[in-house]
Amino acid sequence: MTETARVHQPLTAGRRITILGATGSVGASTLDLIAHLRKGQPDAYEIEALTGFQNTIVLARCARAAGAKLAVIGEPEKYRELKDALAGTGIEAAAGPDALLEAAARPADWVMAAIVGTAGLRPAMAALRPGTTLALANKECLVSAGDVFMRAVAEAGVQLLPVDSEHNAIFQVFEEPNRSAVDRLILTASGGPFRLWDRERMAKATPEQAVAHPNWSMGAKISVDSATLMNKGLELIEAHYLFDMPAERLEVLIHPQSVIHSLVAYVDGSVLAQLGTPDMRTPIAFALGYPERIAAPAERLDLVRIGQLTFEAPDFQRFPCLGLAVAALKQGRGTPTILNAANEVAVGAFLERRIGFGAIAGLVEATLMAAERAGLTGKPGSLVDVLERDRWARETAGTMLTEGRTP
Repeated sequence: MTETARVHQPLTAGRRITILGATGSVGASTLDLIAHLRKGQPDAYEIEALTGFQNTIVLARCARAAGAKLAVIGEPEKYRELKDALAGTGIEAAAGPDALLEAAARPADWVMAAIVGTAGLRPAMAALRPGTTLALANKECLVSAGDVFMRAVAEAGVQLLPVDSEHNAIFQVFEEPNRSAVDRLILTASGGPFRLWDRERMAKATPEQAVAHPNWSMGAKISVDSATLMNKGLELIEAHYLFDMPAERLEVLIHPQSVIHSLVAYVDGSVLAQLGTPDMRTPIAFALGYPERIAAPAERLDLVRIGQLTFEAPDFQRFPCLGLAVAALKQGRGTPTILNAANEVAVGAFLERRIGFGAIAGLVEATLMAAERAGLTGKPGSLVDVLERDRWARETAGTMLTEGRTP
């Protein structure tokens, strides 16, 4: 095989793949990419297991199309529905939290960790086995459990590859042998749908307006996080753990076109950037083929058509969630765990129309202050500690909502 041909084909026939969170946007992009690759090499990938949360119809359809060995639905009461949907296929069906962990622990060469929220923590930890490559798309593994998770990754000897477009971009241009020469990591953000809105207008924003991201197709929760810029704050925390970079050397840059996905600045004045169209199949393809590159069906970047790339400083006054995340990163210890849990509750309440868009940051800040008073911002020593802090923060934020104590 010629060198040119080699970079356009999957490297290993029969490579075993597990996708945790197959029914979400990242899972769907991963399956679409694999289906594309199989057109040229049908035996390239074996799908060991697919998991979903509650949509048995979509999960069953994905499992059938991919020829999965196992399909697991997170909600136990959905077992019979999933089993019936897979009748006659030979695909094993299972349901419930324990089944998710068992699916994650099955031998696989490459695991996509794309379960949204803290529900993805235990499965991602269960997937940590020597010889496995873990493609990480779950923010909570690092935001809520950064020290605990990275310690487990090191102990297991797992190859960890970031899939979020920003961290994947940094990974691609981060010169590990020249780590000491890295000056700053710069994460780009589109600015979301409210980039040009004033605070008064944003306070009245509806869920439909908040989830209408200008460039990316994502789930509702992450779309709202992009609208508040909390998502970028969470990504700063992730970058801190992924690249062992202190808070003062991490920056956010607003880049509305979403063409430059992130940058690495070096002490000699060089700034390296990774560019591409806003398509998750590109970073997924990088992680799937690493250390080689494989072809992805993403639209090719046409800079002439785009015409210009623009940049802005983030506005911490209009987007207070970003400031809360930066403060949590600097404080460290258990503060990011509280931040993430409170934000999930606040975003959920907004999507349910229980609070306004402008109240999201207030609820998160109030929960952080309550955690400080309760002495719960210390460094968690285990996953149990992380989950206990997460539970406390959710309950506390939920109580504030119920009692109408949202700022």
